[in-house]
Amino acid sequence: MKKILLTIFILSVFTGVNAQYRANPRALGDKAFANKDYYEAAVYYKKAAEGLSLIKQQAIPYHASGKTEKNGKPDDRAYICYQLAESYRMYENYLEAEGWYYKVITENNESKYPLARLWYGVCLRANQHFDEAIIQLKQFNNAYKGESKYNDIADNEVENCQFAKDQYLYPQLMEVSKLKGAYASDGSDYALIQRDGNGFFTSSRFVKDDKKHLNRIYAIKDKADPQVINFKNDESKNELEYGTPSLNETGQKMYLTRWYKEGSKTVHAIYYSAWANNEWSTPKKLNSNVNADGFNTIQPFVTADGKQLYFTSNKPGGQGGDDIWVSDLDASGDAVNSTNLGKDINTAMDEQAAYYDVAAKRLIYSSKGFTGLGGFDFFESFNEGDKWSEPKNMGYPMNSAKDDLYFLPDHSDANKFYISSDRESDCCLGLFEAFDKRHILSGIVIDCETHKALPGVKVSFVDSLSKQTIKELVTDNTARYAFDVRTKRPYKLVLEKSGYFTKVIPVPANGQMAGDTLNNPDICLQAFAVDKPIVIKNVLYDYDKATLRPESKVVLDELVTIMNDNPKIKVELGAHTDSKGSDAYNQKLSQARAQACVDYIVSKGIADSRIYAKGYGEKRPIAPNTLPNGKDNPEGRQLNRRTEFTVLKLE
Repeated sequence: MKKILLTIFILSVFTGVNAQYRANPRALGDKAFANKDYYEAAVYYKKAAEGLSLIKQQAIPYHASGKTEKNGKPDDRAYICYQLAESYRMYENYLEAEGWYYKVITENNESKYPLARLWYGVCLRANQHFDEAIIQLKQFNNAYKGESKYNDIADNEVENCQFAKDQYLYPQLMEVSKLKGAYASDGSDYALIQRDGNGFFTSSRFVKDDKKHLNRIYAIKDKADPQVINFKNDESKNELEYGTPSLNETGQKMYLTRWYKEGSKTVHAIYYSAWANNEWSTPKKLNSNVNADGFNTIQPFVTADGKQLYFTSNKPGGQGGDDIWVSDLDASGDAVNSTNLGKDINTAMDEQAAYYDVAAKRLIYSSKGFTGLGGFDFFESFNEGDKWSEPKNMGYPMNSAKDDLYFLPDHSDANKFYISSDRESDCCLGLFEAFDKRHILSGIVIDCETHKALPGVKVSFVDSLSKQTIKELVTDNTARYAFDVRTKRPYKLVLEKSGYFTKVIPVPANGQMAGDTLNNPDICLQAFAVDKPIVIKNVLYDYDKATLRPESKVVLDELVTIMNDNPKIKVELGAHTDSKGSDAYNQKLSQARAQACVDYIVSKGIADSRIYAKGYGEKRPIAPNTLPNGKDNPEGRQLNRRTEFTVLKLE
């Protein structure tokens, strides 16, 4: 809801600007800052900075009267720099804030404002300068001796930077893009839901005769212009606004956040409205199980079965800040109880915008309290009966360095969903569509010789960077394996079975498979037995030479792979000839050819202690060199001119 209110400040038309500026921009900035009107405070502090020559005077549509300070006292200059940085940061304009914190630090005012370096590091992280942010945050922690909570913030931000670096390097297999056309406006656009071919969302776009941006709920069908939803005979309130709609299982009841001004305070609560006689009824406030007096309750989400309401509130009984709560609903649609989702889901910081899939028992919500990329990040948890699984950050690009909220799946495409984010704005949430490209990597393990399914193979899905095994299984009689591929991070499959060479295969991020390069679902394992030779096909030489042909090196590369994948084996590389030529000649030639193979394999990084060459000449034929009638047997000689690979020892 912070982003909703922020939009009002940013896009509101300030009245009486001339007189206010002439009065005292610093004092006005201080007043706005104290009231947490940070955008307004930044406007005034910026004017004060111009007066102190901290920035170049900007063209403005009026002529200020009176004298302005051009230089000012050092303490005044430092104060305005810091307050301007704070104001920008507090409404999450980190790009502007970064420069002003830098000015405080580089003009030697850090002793007056010891938190400047911390917030400078936070801004660097938000602006995706992760390495420099880590340097600044660690420098802050080494020097700062004040309240430990700020050291904790710095530690958490360092973790965020390291997490973000990894996420940007190896993102989730998702595509995220901003919705254009009628879904985009000059204000905030967020919290899209779908029902019966219609979309409903919240927007602070200008409507005719508006003097400021007010949030309203809109309905949209196809690509037509969005239409404002008006509620029957709603009471008159100062700056009355509506947002974050959710429909019950019949679509006849809408739950929504409704808020308005009472003096300087904004009051938020959840209401519901019924669809009857082609109009939405006067919103009715939910009871005190949901709306506790003196506290804010926002962001309703009704489950698909209509039985529960998830919502956000800062009421007592939570873990701190805004928390996610759930209530059971009675037949009338009101709440019969209220339960905080507990410390596994909620933190001492803010959690917002819950979505719950009843069938999958899957909760998606946004939090600032866990390691993430910055601002609100999406997290995923599953209901495990009496507890929730540990929330998992859903990663980049679903999350960004800004605020990311309001997840909703598309009803017609299981791989499509919608989110709201201010990642492309300094002020306002926008609507984004996302496509989930994550997939299941699956296939069958077979015997290389028989081509039959191979049960009993241990297949491990391994992170190639951390070397951690993500998941492993043993194939059953179907010999099928299946693993989730979720990111562009490099993974590999490790396949192991007694009596077979272990095989290690890189997993391509696109999930397309073909044989042992995973572009085809079948992976074959080669059987072996100690001291039993395996003929290597297509190791070719020129006549009367031991020089390897290029195509022979391709075949030997496969042996290098086997040696790398099976580091505990020691092998013999044997070469054989047919009976043409003398025994001595054939022995010498075969030894030279075997050595050529070994030299090539060793050149690829295999230790020479693991493989040695053996020439057998014509001593071990596997077929007759001549026919029974004494004539030459070309086919037999071809079989005898072979290269073999024999496992001698398995450690």
